[in-house]
Amino acid sequence: METAGMIGGLGPESTVDYYRLIIARYRARNPDGSNPPLVINSLDLLKGIQLVDTGQLSELADYLVAGVECLGRAGAVFGFLSANTPHIVFDEVQRRSPIPLLSIVRAACDRAKTLGLKSVGLFGTRFTMQASFYPDEFQRAGVEVVRPKEPEQDFIHKK
Repeated sequence: METAGMIGGLGPESTVDYYRLIIARYRARNPDGSNPPLVINSLDLLKGIQLVDTGQLSELADYLVAGVECLGRAGAVFGFLSANTPHIVFDEVQRRSPIPLLSIVRAACDRAKTLGLKSVGLFGTRFTMQASFYPDEFQRAGVEVVRPKEPEQDFIHKK
């Protein structure tokens, strides 16, 4: 089995959720008690937030690329970012990545299409709700993304 790499830490809760889900699904298919090969590079949440908050998106991409390079050196043959907000710079990170990257935005869009959804709601950080990476991906698939109005975005962002 190939080794997967996860950029975690930029949403520690989602890192834990993805890890648990990966292990559970693997064990459901392989009940021998083994675990899948997985490398996790846990980046600094505060640094990631500061880069996004101050609009330093080139620096965010550099930070993520360096993290992905570590995954590759650790043996990962593909990887993914376990949080939504870093997908603001996903295309740049993917272009520069030494290993193929899976997009959770694209995966969510594919799932919406499979379910036959015509519209989906988007909750997340303020950055995720205000950015275009979800609406752009879903629009190409003919699925509308409905975002909360700004006051609700602020409320959701603070939670």
